[in-house]
Amino acid sequence: MTMSKSNTMIAGAALLLALTIPASSGAQSRADASKQPVQYGADGGEYTPNGFSLRGRAELTQGGNRLRADAITGVTTNGDLSRVEATGNVYFVTPDQSMRGDRAVYTLNNAEVVVTGDVILTQGKNVLTGNRLVYNVRTESARMEGGSGRVQGVFYPQGN
Repeated sequence: MTMSKSNTMIAGAALLLALTIPASSGAQSRADASKQPVQYGADGGEYTPNGFSLRGRAELTQGGNRLRADAITGVTTNGDLSRVEATGNVYFVTPDQSMRGDRAVYTLNNAEVVVTGDVILTQGKNVLTGNRLVYNVRTESARMEGGSGRVQGVFYPQGN
């Protein structure tokens, strides 16, 4: 069975809306993850006065959020972590969503994670793919861009 063009557009709009609205499963009651301490681990790494570099199974956690990649570099400003860059097999996982891509940049002052390169965003059974994803840790909202390709996905209405 094929969907009409308008039904396809409505389903796509519903998916984008579902992925940009904060999850209602306690999102308001959870502590703001962007204000939590950042913990890290890796097979190896180094520290400099301006930041750190983690290599091999690199991982950062903050609240219920986890960033994992082949390599993660952190930049500090006045002793505070201000920016994190992750490359290679990047996964950013929150309690409600999972994002995968080739590269991610997390800017702590605006709480945004930008994931690029064959991005896959999942929320429950819902899946959205594109080239660039901007995710806000505070608001739990996501915006997917297609780049030179298209944004595509599958949306399952509640109860399915």
